[in-house]
Amino acid sequence: MQSFTQARTAVDELIRIYAEQTAHLKTQLRDYVHAGTLPQKARGFYPEIRIQVEGAAQIDPRSSFGFVMETGHYSTTVTRPEMLKDYYLEQIGLIIENMNVPVQVGISTTPIPVLYALSDEELRALAMTPDARDRLPNYFDVPGGENFDDAIVDDCWLPTLERPGPLALFTAPRTDYSLVRLKHYTGTPAIDFQDFVIFTNYRFYMEQFELLAQEILQSRGPDELQLSYDAFITPDYRLEMTPGGVRRTDHPLGREPQMPTYHLKRAGHKGITIVNIGVGPSNAKTMTDHIAVLRPDAWIMLGHCGGLANTQRIGDYVLAHTYVRDDRILDDKLPLHVPIPTLAEMEIAIKGAIAEVTGKQNYELKQLVRTGAVLTTADRNWEIEGHEQIRFNHHQTRAIAVDMESATIAANGFRYRVPYATFLCVSDMPLHGLPKMPGMADQFYETQRDQHLLIGLRAMEKLIAEDQRRLHSRKLRGPYEPAFR
Repeated sequence: MQSFTQARTAVDELIRIYAEQTAHLKTQLRDYVHAGTLPQKARGFYPEIRIQVEGAAQIDPRSSFGFVMETGHYSTTVTRPEMLKDYYLEQIGLIIENMNVPVQVGISTTPIPVLYALSDEELRALAMTPDARDRLPNYFDVPGGENFDDAIVDDCWLPTLERPGPLALFTAPRTDYSLVRLKHYTGTPAIDFQDFVIFTNYRFYMEQFELLAQEILQSRGPDELQLSYDAFITPDYRLEMTPGGVRRTDHPLGREPQMPTYHLKRAGHKGITIVNIGVGPSNAKTMTDHIAVLRPDAWIMLGHCGGLANTQRIGDYVLAHTYVRDDRILDDKLPLHVPIPTLAEMEIAIKGAIAEVTGKQNYELKQLVRTGAVLTTADRNWEIEGHEQIRFNHHQTRAIAVDMESATIAANGFRYRVPYATFLCVSDMPLHGLPKMPGMADQFYETQRDQHLLIGLRAMEKLIAEDQRRLHSRKLRGPYEPAFR
């Protein structure tokens, strides 16, 4: 292990070690595919960061990350340091500054699964036979085993001199697992993901985002949006700004990804990603489980809901203040007695965006926006429970909206310490005689889609303009937390 007092040189060493270890694995894998065997098992190991804390931290009490409060040893394994360079520069820099200790960087004892060391293109170029693939575990480490779960995220832990505490929420193998799954589900590589993420469950929101992104790049940004962007990525093509104008590069995926994802990119990953997660809490959990390893700065659910309050109208907006978690999908990870709080930083940005886009201010906003509880269910046909059962299950919660994703996304945001919010639009009133009928729904989608999406994008831009250290609320951190956010 080498000691560093500068974040940049520490990250450079992480990048060097990872490149060296993965290059060794790639060479060994090529030899194995060519010869069909190896004289011994080939191994490469993840880089590791360690610190030793011997005194109490003197930190700004407004801070939510970048420090540890207990003496002891702390460590984490690291993957893809080149891709996550900005993140590691920030986290290591804060540790050195806040704790006044050097960081140690070296090679860990955690092996790199060989399949995580190669890109899709490199794997395809190897043309590995089924027999060679089946015998791979005899000669290489493969995914699975220890350090491959969310134990740090979900457990309470105390550091000891004998057992180092974690520096980060995710180990390198857990991160690699999600990076591979992101490409599989979204059709775009993890490196394209931005730090501000919108989840939706309608394709036409994606289509409108695509049109708006093309307009932004062509005109350097319409009046409604105030930031400039560098590129727009879809599973099918890439647009990027060049000195000569906008250049397009096609890269057909060959299949429709399960959760198509588009990226409006800015330097330092400070742009906007939008993901079509489809319908249901299972999809919502799947995608947030994987995006969380990228340590985004914020995510928002932007979708439609059924209005439950009799004073609502179709087309009204709902800003969630709390959640009724009737989806049950995270009950074993996050018990129902754990509250999911409102994050003021997120709410202020959304309310400001609503005011700017609609032109309404203060008390006028109550004409079209209502705050309250959003009930998330896993049963799309919950209406057939019967009137009395619905009253007992739903009315006592005082919920003003029902959907199938929002509470899952918020709960996983709380669990993974990612700032979250929910901004929905009422598309039907199922308990008040206005169910979602095709003709009426089409008219609603046409009139509300553009404004709803624009509010979501403008809210994200407000968050991008914030100091991200202020955005990551102390509400998301417990008394014993890893130093890295």
